[in-house]
Amino acid sequence: SIERPPGDTAGCTFCHTSSEERCSTCHQRHQFDPKVARRAEQCKTCHWGKDHRDWEAYDIGLHGVVYQVNKWKPEQFDFSKKLSDADYVGPTCQYCHMRGGHHNVQRFGTVYTSMGMSMADRGAPIWNEKRDRWVSVCDDCHSPRFAREQLQALDEAVKDAGLKYRETFKVAEDLLVDGVLDPMPKDLCPDWSGQHLWSLKIGAYHDGEAYGGKTGESGEFRMSNCTDVERLCFESVGYFQTYIYKGMAHGSWNDATYSDGSFGMDRWLVNVKQNASRARRLATLEKKVGITWQPEEFWKTGEWLDELTGRIIVKNH
Repeated sequence: SIERPPGDTAGCTFCHTSSEERCSTCHQRHQFDPKVARRAEQCKTCHWGKDHRDWEAYDIGLHGVVYQVNKWKPEQFDFSKKLSDADYVGPTCQYCHMRGGHHNVQRFGTVYTSMGMSMADRGAPIWNEKRDRWVSVCDDCHSPRFAREQLQALDEAVKDAGLKYRETFKVAEDLLVDGVLDPMPKDLCPDWSGQHLWSLKIGAYHDGEAYGGKTGESGEFRMSNCTDVERLCFESVGYFQTYIYKGMAHGSWNDATYSDGSFGMDRWLVNVKQNASRARRLATLEKKVGITWQPEEFWKTGEWLDELTGRIIVKNH
């Protein structure tokens, strides 16, 4: 999103600039009442949406339902008490992630990097401490064995999602390397860095000019001005895999499965394969009849494309 003009990303910048690291974001400027900051809805302003589906996963999960049904009953949720003294009938966001009232939310996050979109060695010592810490929260109400079983279920769901994404990515990558992807990076408007890196070239995982740029130069997931295949790859991992991870982490197994979680990844994998098959058949026909195709100019320039960061960088610098 960083390549887009400001009007396109108002929702992004509201949370990622003006709201981050401010006490009044959670405590509310005109009240600044701890009782307000202890309610789960207070997190809803920022922590919801396609690519960070925290609120939705919590709200329709088992814990969220307990909260919504009982939140108006002081004997079930007494928000006048400090979090360290809370004896809620079910957990809120704050109860789990701000354990005892501390303000380092990441301390009780999970080990899954980048919203669950990256694979990690769950057995590494650095993660064991976090997982033990998470179990220590769950065993306020559940047995430690139950909590660890949920962690294992989350592991398996994320692992399966990774298999689907890698297969989706490989289909798109082969199209690019074989020169069939329409358009190629060099045929697009410059990306956010003013270059022509492939949008799925994240990090230094790929060498060679086919991907654009040099080793170590990173692409950026694009949601706009990219091929349908690339967009589907982005949505598969940026949206659906996030649904799976957030759903499993918040006890919303339906969200992880039916609501565009694992089922969504299935559909997008099939869509990418269908697009790839169609593109290869068309390329074969063009070669047979002697058509030398050139990318349309509208991929490179346009009234809206001229407002993108990459084009401005090239023009001015």
